[in-house]
Amino acid sequence: MKRSRLRSLAIGFGVCALVLASAASARNPYDYDGAEFARVVEVRPIIETVHQPVSHDRCWSEPVTYREPARYQSAPRDRAPAILGGIIGGALGNQFGSGRGRDAATVAGAALGYSLVRDSQRHDGHYGGGREYTRYEERCRTVTEHRREEQVVGYDVAYVYGGRTHWTRTDYHPGERIRVQVDVRPVH
Repeated sequence: MKRSRLRSLAIGFGVCALVLASAASARNPYDYDGAEFARVVEVRPIIETVHQPVSHDRCWSEPVTYREPARYQSAPRDRAPAILGGIIGGALGNQFGSGRGRDAATVAGAALGYSLVRDSQRHDGHYGGGREYTRYEERCRTVTEHRREEQVVGYDVAYVYGGRTHWTRTDYHPGERIRVQVDVRPVH
């Protein structure tokens, strides 16, 4: 008895499963959304040229000249030209004035001669420094260039439906077939 019950239950479940499967696969003619597939016969890409700004650093090596500051050196031979300038300046100053004025002109000439020679020595680098050297340093600047680039922005698609060729524009490549909306209405 138990065997026949189990067999009846198994048959009942099988029949229910078949009914549900056939109901799910059955198409209601009133649920038709009007979409069908058409065969694609040609696809033409639509290409646009765009200008893209691209920035990058452009660098180069540039020579830069530096000068070390002059330094005082106390070597006796460096002072000799300045002392000689003081003597010559004093001799020239002695040629002007008389009495105490001549003494003042001699002192002023000596001081002026010494000072002029000493300053010229510093300027020429003979007075202990002023060495010049060149070093290469990297310099950079940002440069923006515009690059032309071609991009596909869509597709012109030819498809055959109902024996006629139709064209449409899509933003994707449709492949071998395209889904089309079919709308049939009675003619009055």
